[in-house]
Amino acid sequence: MGTALSLLASLGAAGLAGLGAQLAVAPPAAAVEDGLALTPPMGFNNWNSTNCRSEFNEEMVKGIADLFVSKGLKEAGYQYVNIDDCWAKSARDGNGNLVPDPVRFPHGIKALADYVHARGLKFGLYTSAGTKTCARNGFPGALGHEQQDARLFASWGVDYLKYDNCNNQGVDARARYRKMRDALRDTGRPIVFSVCEWGENKPWEWAADVGHLWRTTGDITDKWASMLSITKKNQALAEYAGPGHWNDPDMLEVGNGGMTATEYRSHFSLWSVMAAPLLIGTDLRKASAETFDILTNRDVIAVDQDPLGKQGTVVSSEGGRTVYSKPLANGDRAVVLFNETKEPATVTTSARAIGLPEASSYALRDLWSKEGSTSQGTISASVPSHGVVMYRVARDGGLGTPPAGTSELSALVPTSVTNGWGPVETDTSNGERAPGDGGPITIQGASYPRGLGVHAPSEVTYHLGGRCSRLTVDVGIDDESSTRGTAVFRVLRDSTKVADSGLLTTDDPAERLTADLSGGSVLRLVVTDGGDGRTSDHADWAAPRITCA
Repeated sequence: MGTALSLLASLGAAGLAGLGAQLAVAPPAAAVEDGLALTPPMGFNNWNSTNCRSEFNEEMVKGIADLFVSKGLKEAGYQYVNIDDCWAKSARDGNGNLVPDPVRFPHGIKALADYVHARGLKFGLYTSAGTKTCARNGFPGALGHEQQDARLFASWGVDYLKYDNCNNQGVDARARYRKMRDALRDTGRPIVFSVCEWGENKPWEWAADVGHLWRTTGDITDKWASMLSITKKNQALAEYAGPGHWNDPDMLEVGNGGMTATEYRSHFSLWSVMAAPLLIGTDLRKASAETFDILTNRDVIAVDQDPLGKQGTVVSSEGGRTVYSKPLANGDRAVVLFNETKEPATVTTSARAIGLPEASSYALRDLWSKEGSTSQGTISASVPSHGVVMYRVARDGGLGTPPAGTSELSALVPTSVTNGWGPVETDTSNGERAPGDGGPITIQGASYPRGLGVHAPSEVTYHLGGRCSRLTVDVGIDDESSTRGTAVFRVLRDSTKVADSGLLTTDDPAERLTADLSGGSVLRLVVTDGGDGRTSDHADWAAPRITCA
């Protein structure tokens, strides 16, 4: 085994366990065709603070948009100003169209969207995949009106649609949500689609090509127990999240008054390490300085918005002390040490457990206190009751970008690895389950001394830092495949596909791929099964060479 991936293999059993699903069968994040929500959406929704009360109105929404700009929220990454239920009149007009409530929104929804857009922000709206919405008195829903409503929303300038699940008449959830998906696409307007069916039909298993995010649980409330329960349900679904398709554990309660500042910092940290949408649920016109400090913590937001798009996973959990680890695009790891108990507690993990390669030292940055420290591998802190300590951890100051010039990719250290059968191998074929048990990389009799041996489904990622321009590689099914293996090779620059092999089989010679990496932060080498149900999909990235400035 070569030097780069042998660093990962040297972690041993405990270290590999800390890598979460890296050697398991969790599918890699799929490429997003429409380019929307490549990172979790960030913005505002009024429901948690107003419900259907009278303070939900045009003046409030405009005030939120103004505060996004004046309080630095827009600059911090928040962009969607979304309104929830109760915006419409109780009946459609004579043409069957939805009508904005003239008391709440005297100038209409289009004028409100225009106001939001004029501030460089985006506007979101709500309806339900049923005959009525979820409010007590029930406003008209979109079931049976999908095309009409989608066209109306697009004409108003809607950029985001939350689609709820009430009064659905028993119609199959997949059919209801797909019908609105198709209606939104037919408008030609890019609209982020939020599937809000509360996780009842396991949308993480079917909604990746339907919506850009899907609720994984019922509604959150502004209570510690509610936030904690939702966290535990959502954390188990990490394998389903990725650019353009996110697990949504519901909106933020930060600042609404039902939890302490310590608990709100935990809430915000947990949502960020889980790559959750960050939708502010408090009336910012009444928010304290402390609330703004939490919501605008750039270091924590950067973890949530990391372009690699990995949801953090649980490394260890015992006695109310839990450790989360999230791979980041530049090779760092975000780590949350979480104490859900009623007393202060020491929470401890290690660089090996969170998935970092061995190194002489590690740099730790506390994302709340902003203090820096170094460690030889132990990551530990005294954590307050119901609190977190959140670190960004780098190996020897970080993996950095590839060197200038043209390099053998297999000599570089990847930032993350997933593989369908055994480990990814460096400069040998995939082999069996044990590290180092592959043979020479060989495709239709042609041997290659350098490369990566993988098995579908697989994804290997590298940090580019915007400095690399080109990748060349030969791809194909390794001759060691005992049956007619099939696979598709794709090269992604961040979440943009820049090369695709099409379907390759054991009968095909190696295919040369050339990919433009210009400006990219992350290189993703993705292999998927050919779809024929065969299991011997031993795939090779042969002679991969990368050119960087």
